[in-house]
Amino acid sequence: MESSLPSTQILDFGETAEGENEAKSYKEMISTFPRVRGWSYYEGFWYNSMFLEGLMSAQDNFIPQSTDIFITSCPKTGTTWLKSLTFAICTRTRLSGSSTSSLLTKMPHDCVPLLEYDLAQNPIKRDCAVPLVSTHVPYSSLPKSIVSSCCKMIYICRDAKDAFVSLWYFVAELERSRNMEPLSLEEAFELFCNGISSYGPYWDHVLGYWRASLEFPEKILFLTYEEMKEDTTAHVKKLAEFMGCSFTLEEEEEGEVQKIISMCSFEKLSNLEVNKNGKHRADTSFASKNSVFFRKGEIGDWANNLTPEMGARLDDIMEQKLKGSGLKLPR
Repeated sequence: MESSLPSTQILDFGETAEGENEAKSYKEMISTFPRVRGWSYYEGFWYNSMFLEGLMSAQDNFIPQSTDIFITSCPKTGTTWLKSLTFAICTRTRLSGSSTSSLLTKMPHDCVPLLEYDLAQNPIKRDCAVPLVSTHVPYSSLPKSIVSSCCKMIYICRDAKDAFVSLWYFVAELERSRNMEPLSLEEAFELFCNGISSYGPYWDHVLGYWRASLEFPEKILFLTYEEMKEDTTAHVKKLAEFMGCSFTLEEEEEGEVQKIISMCSFEKLSNLEVNKNGKHRADTSFASKNSVFFRKGEIGDWANNLTPEMGARLDDIMEQKLKGSGLKLPR
């Protein structure tokens, strides 16, 4: 539901001389890190430098509010859908009379700010009535201020094969739009199997949040894309309860849950004008078409892109890496 929240605090390192020196220091540090293609290696994971600088600033300066809820994930694992659902759930009391959800005029990633980019670049760029912040940062690298707080986290993951294929299409499209030559699927797959991808290794990212969810079940809700697709109604209710804004019996009887599911469906969102023709971060050098965030949203699409041998190889890697954790991802 709506709440009155003070704005999240984070040092804007581009506004003062001290801030400029801090940004320069991060850049200098990043320049010394191991690097493969466009990724830098930091604290066991691979990052695009523009997000890594924001992460390092957040690690030093970010101060969350106790009511913050973090939407966490590895890229292309259902993030857009989860952002839209959580945003619709916690802002639903605004949808009365002639009010219109922001999801109909803004894409989900513009409704929920990204910790390591949006808040690092512009800390006041946040609707204080919405307690949501998103991040792709692995659990082990989250700012200590977040981990030690009472903030809640919702994590989503999916079958590694589908996650890889979705990520490859996404990155390739972005690189082509910037006149860069994308990696072939085979090259990208080899790197992914060796743990080299945005915020990868994928299995370590998943395991970090899985283990944390076992240790702090009251703080971390662990979800899979496949289970959410299988029973979306139950998961939307679970999300609302976990976020502290459960649906009332009256809301359920009036079909509020189904309205949110319908509004946040792939079919609905992908066909909105803003998502067909709009741009994300349009006023920056990292602008991208909103449409690249909406490709298929299907389970099992990997089979249309990977050979059975490639699929079996990635399944074997995931099984080996997750062994003994108690976690079994869909495959």
